[in-house]
Formats: sequence, C-alpha cells, structure tokens
Amino acid sequence: MVQPGNRDGRGGGRGRGRDQNRRGRGRRGEEDDGPELIEKVVYINRVAKVVKGGRRFSFTAIVVVGDGKGRVGFGMGRANEVPEAIRKGGVIARRSMFKVAMRQGTIAHDLIAEYKASKIVMRAAAPGTGLIAGGAVRAVMEAAGVTDVLTKSLGSNNPINVVRATLNGLRQLQDPARARARRLARVSS
Repeated sequence: MVQPGNRDGRGGGRGRGRDQNRRGRGRRGEEDDGPELIEKVVYINRVAKVVKGGRRFSFTAIVVVGDGKGRVGFGMGRANEVPEAIRKGGVIARRSMFKVAMRQGTIAHDLIAEYKASKIVMRAAAPGTGLIAGGAVRAVMEAAGVTDVLTKSLGSNNPINVVRATLNGLRQLQDPARARARRLARVSS
C-alpha cells in the first residue's frame, strides 16, 4: 500500500524520495556556498593521549578558505579523525571570512604583521612578480587571490602563529583611496 506523500511506496517518513533536496540544501541543512571556495589544509597536528588501553590519538587541522577574489578566512578543527578535523576547520574558516584590500593582484601597501613570536613582512609587488611566500603564508595568499607579493617570515615558524600573523596583517590593510578621502574629510570639517 502506498502511503500519502510517498510516491515510491517505501517507508521512511517525511523528506525521503525525490523532493528531499528541493531548497538547495545538503544532507544536514548546510547551505550551498554559491561561489566556489578554495580550501587549503595548512597543517595537521597529531596529539597522543596515553590511557589505560594504550594511546588515543586526536587531530588538529588548520584550514584556510578563500574565494580567490579578496575574501579569506581561517579555522582550526579538532577531531578523532583527520577528515572530520578538516571539515570542522573548513566550517569555522567560512564563518570567519573577511575582505582584503587589494590593488591589481597585490596587497594595497607594505606592512609588518605580528602575532605572538611570529612576524611577517609583506610588500606590494609589481605585476608578474609572482607569489614569493613560503608555507602557511603562501596558502593564505593563494586563498585570498593575491597573485603578486613579496613576503618574509621572521621569528617563530609555528604554522598556527604564522597564519594568524598573516591574517592580522591582511586585516590591517586599508584601501589608499578610501584612507585619503577619510583624512581629507577630517581636515575639511
């Protein structure tokens, strides 16, 4: 016997069958991202906890997400399995995305960014220079869509601190035209 609202005759309750993805949502109610996002895993750390039966491992994944057009975010996910840690990091990174002030594929101006013992020197570069950056800084710049930049990492090379320092620097960037207009408005009033 076919139950009402269930075309194929199989049980399973509401939402099963052809119409389950009607609103463009995934399995757990996740929204479709719209534009394609670049997701990069920067670092995976394995931590062992010694318990009565042996060792219990857990993983921390540092994930950087960007749209390649000036928006970037970072997240740290922890779980007992690597794929789950990466997924959690990606979700957190999507929530923390922000706009980067860029000019013709490079950053708006030179700056030095710090986070704890990590220091990142970032310099705007001429078109065609390429992405001169290593490790964690490169992942952040690629995800943000920066194509020409010169960077140097000084101090601590801990990936978490390097990513945070890079993102702090990108947050500090200001569009020169907007900053000039703001200063002129302040002087004229």
